[in-house]
Amino acid sequence: MAGREADAPAPRPRPRPDHDEARTLTPPQRHHAAGLMRVNHAGEVAAQALYHGQSLLARDPVVRAHLRSAAAEERDHLDWCTERLHELGEGPSRLQPFWYGASFTMGAFAAAAGDKWSLGFVEETEKQVVQHLQGHLTRLPAADTGSRAILEQMRVDEERHGAEARAAGGTDLPFPVRMAMRAVARVMTRTAYWF
Repeated sequence: MAGREADAPAPRPRPRPDHDEARTLTPPQRHHAAGLMRVNHAGEVAAQALYHGQSLLARDPVVRAHLRSAAAEERDHLDWCTERLHELGEGPSRLQPFWYGASFTMGAFAAAAGDKWSLGFVEETEKQVVQHLQGHLTRLPAADTGSRAILEQMRVDEERHGAEARAAGGTDLPFPVRMAMRAVARVMTRTAYWF
């Protein structure tokens, strides 16, 4: 996965709770929290790839700058999830190269359709990610305040990315495209939890 570009903003500090009780998690709770964070990590690998593919083919320099700015925040999310996985004693999905390659291709196809469709793709992606994060926040063990702090900040950022894409000229995607996106996301989330 690509590192930060030379002109990218400095990474933001990871959100942390006042008191992280992760050490009190039972082994099954720790494994479950790690599975959820592995899914989120895979999602952030995919987000990097989507934004890279979209920015590569964006026609308008303003749209390209928007995509690169969002990618920088997604890189923060990726770093936070990586660190948290290590704290939970587990690693990221072994399918990372696949998530990146497939997502880069989808991003490039979205951008090839035109900037308004590409921005609509961002908006729909972020809408689905927010729903996914809300689900994970309800499924995390209550004592896992460290993972919860990360996911809550990610949710705020993703909501903003979607709103910004809409404000920048994004258009609604056709229903079949939205449903196909949901199906692909389901495959990724179910697979990345375990692998």
